[in-house]
Amino acid sequence: MINKKQAKVVVLRDETTSPECGKRPFERSLSERLKFGIVNINKPQGPSSHQVSANVKQILGVSKAGHSGTLDPNVTGCLVVALNSASRVNQFLLKAGKEYTCLLRLHAEIGEEKAREVVGSLVGSVKQVPPVRSAVKRVLREREVYYIDILEVDPHYVLFRVGCQAGTYIRKLCTEIGEKAGIGAHMQQLIRTKAGPFNVEESVSLVDLQDAYVEYKEGNDKALKSIIQPPEKAVSFMKGVWVGDRAVGNIAYGSDLFIAGVCKMSEGIEKGEIVAVYSLKDELVAVGEASTSGSGVKSLKKGVFVKTHKIFMERGIYPR
Repeated sequence: MINKKQAKVVVLRDETTSPECGKRPFERSLSERLKFGIVNINKPQGPSSHQVSANVKQILGVSKAGHSGTLDPNVTGCLVVALNSASRVNQFLLKAGKEYTCLLRLHAEIGEEKAREVVGSLVGSVKQVPPVRSAVKRVLREREVYYIDILEVDPHYVLFRVGCQAGTYIRKLCTEIGEKAGIGAHMQQLIRTKAGPFNVEESVSLVDLQDAYVEYKEGNDKALKSIIQPPEKAVSFMKGVWVGDRAVGNIAYGSDLFIAGVCKMSEGIEKGEIVAVYSLKDELVAVGEASTSGSGVKSLKKGVFVKTHKIFMERGIYPR
């Protein structure tokens, strides 16, 4: 969900982390960020999301760059591109909520009160069939519209901001608004303003990225370091579990997270929930599924808490 408050963190036991192991995400060097980093691009109108990712790859000279959530060529805004090994976080960011600013074109005039009423009625659960040109199976599915803020109403246009579940098609939403109004409508313009914890205000253009890279080649890496963000931000919308150094080392070699290794965790973790596992330096160690609830962890002394699905920590950085 967009703008969800971060869950409170509960400390189970105090433990220190060795300064000789790992480093805090924002302390990583530029070369480390290029291997494991994320760029929030303000996608221009025209190129596909794939083309923008290819441009990022070419500008930075990295071997791999992939986006998390396709935008149509005519849609602009927040497109998060993951570099090299960070590309594995894309599958989790894809599931994060999105926010858009949309200009809706009405096919006939209706009063402002009626326009506000119809557009506002779409908040809640909506059922959609993906469009013909989509990468997913065309079956009826349910998505959640968290909020719609109407910014401006004109006889033939409605400008609104919408926060919604991942996989919601705003073009389909506009068509449904037209059907409910009985006059028809279509999407005139769309900007993605948020993708999970990333927003368009903090995004950079491809020109900005190119300029920062040229500065880096000339000996000043400050601008490029500020643009390439740690992948930890991409999973910050998920609840987290923080573990001791030895647990980090064990997970890096493929172990699940055992209760004995947990130092602190987000409040309210439920059994079956997908959570992020961090070191005490806030490094992303793994993502996995909680085998029991957070409240259950407090009463248990042993057993598996998180079954790891994706491991991000390299071997040998922390002791086993």
